[in-house]
Amino acid sequence: MPAAKLPFKKQLSYACGMIGWSIMTNTIIVMLPYFYLPPSNSGLVPFVPQLLLFGVLNIMSIIAASGRLVDAFYDPFIGSLSDKSENKKGRRIPFMKWSILPAAVFCALTFCPLVKAESIHNAIWLTFTLICFFMGATTYIIPYNALLPELTDTAAEKVKLSSFQQVGFVIGIIISALINNFADLVQSSFHVTNRDSAVQYTIWGVCVFAGLIMLVPVLSIDEKKYSTNTKPSHLPVLLAIRKTFSQRNFKYYLISDFSYYMALSIISSGLLFFVTVLLRLPESMGGLLMLTMVLGSLVFYPLINYLSKRQGKKPIVLFSFALLSLIFAMIYFLGKFPFSPKVQVYTLVLCAAFPLASLGILPNAILAEIAEKDAKESGENREGMFFAVKYLFVKLGQTLGIALFAFLTVYGKDPGHDYGLRLNGICGFVLCMVAFFFFMRFREKKPRIKKTVN
Repeated sequence: MPAAKLPFKKQLSYACGMIGWSIMTNTIIVMLPYFYLPPSNSGLVPFVPQLLLFGVLNIMSIIAASGRLVDAFYDPFIGSLSDKSENKKGRRIPFMKWSILPAAVFCALTFCPLVKAESIHNAIWLTFTLICFFMGATTYIIPYNALLPELTDTAAEKVKLSSFQQVGFVIGIIISALINNFADLVQSSFHVTNRDSAVQYTIWGVCVFAGLIMLVPVLSIDEKKYSTNTKPSHLPVLLAIRKTFSQRNFKYYLISDFSYYMALSIISSGLLFFVTVLLRLPESMGGLLMLTMVLGSLVFYPLINYLSKRQGKKPIVLFSFALLSLIFAMIYFLGKFPFSPKVQVYTLVLCAAFPLASLGILPNAILAEIAEKDAKESGENREGMFFAVKYLFVKLGQTLGIALFAFLTVYGKDPGHDYGLRLNGICGFVLCMVAFFFFMRFREKKPRIKKTVN
């Protein structure tokens, strides 16, 4: 019996899962360096010492890398378990259900240092909480994304559901970017005098909200009813990974995705620093800027859906990488242009709206098509493994992005001493160009355009 079509309300329910996951992961990306290694004009207390290992790596870089390294080995394991699952309620939903609580709890605990001052004990605690958070988040997001090709039949449906998913992702970005604004409200409404405590209370509340909204697809989607591929895979983990990497297009997709997410992590980690240090604007501007960029990106969603049907996805992705590389180059010169700081930064975020939209919508739709094509050719439904490998590289990219940003702060992160922050712009430029050149080798089947007969 064929699977039922996923109705519009269920598509929105599916997108809710991405909102919650995005809130947690972007809270880590945006707030972690700023909370533990704040600039001197932030009003926050540093909790981790700026110690260097081998004269090169600082502690924050090592902590971020350690958490993601453990998670990197965990990704294919969860992908394989999900693909092989014979649970009567489905291969994906049961994993998502039991991962929500640990993910929310350890995201909140990440911002609860043991010592209210610079201490190596905080570094050890932070490493532990990050590892636990990443494992919980992975157990949700790998099965969640593996549902995308299973809930859709055509390329157009995949792009549409991926668009809803991306809307959820950007809503999560907005909420995480507004944490400092929410902390202002906490301080004024509840008379919390300590800034660190206000930020912590805000993050705890945001984690509770994220966990609740991650429950929406778990409770509302009947996987057995709407999934088109429910046959478990029986390949061993290592063989499944090897077969997944054998796809030529998948290799170029991975390298480009890795470079993009590494660059994106740099700008997400550095946004509050760019605003407060390079432009000397209040930190509350960070949330407003992210809101402007995301709302601007929503304008392009219909255009991207239209162009992907007419021109294909590859040209749009290449244009987005090229434009994003120029935006990163502009970061190096922030505060030096002959315009007001607000004009500079709003120009930057509005230019970033199109790449944010297209690189949010199209990659997951592209990967869903790769996984679907592989399933037809091999007879094995390994959607979970494809998304597990993708997110392994996404997380490695995010980790190295945070680590690189934290490392470059050694060369300046304060007003008047900001060279390290500016170097992040150059690094982002290089990474986006790497993504561009590798994705040029991606082979895309040209979309068929229906001709009308007069």
